[in-house]
Amino acid sequence: MEWLFLFLAISFEIAATTFMKLSYGFTKLFPTIGTFLGYIFCFTFLSIALKKLDISIAYAIWSAVGIVVISTIGVFVFKENFNPLKILSMFLIVLGVIGLNLSGINH
Repeated sequence: MEWLFLFLAISFEIAATTFMKLSYGFTKLFPTIGTFLGYIFCFTFLSIALKKLDISIAYAIWSAVGIVVISTIGVFVFKENFNPLKILSMFLIVLGVIGLNLSGINH
């Protein structure tokens, strides 16, 4: 169940960050409300997930998935540039998360 809560936390974080971009510095009402509600739900679900998950693993997954998905949204929705260095950097972040997960395996 904790993985479901982590997935929900990630989903709300992605939505909240997207709404933040759409709020234009909190000058648009509905995206601003979406930002605050998204982060409230995000951190609520993250705190529930952390009852059972190691913080190092949960936070690494939460941030890495968020970075990759938000970067993809930035490219395809907001027409941000994408280059080989950004791709390599995201790959290294994901590789780091895999390493953290592997370090938690009990032998």
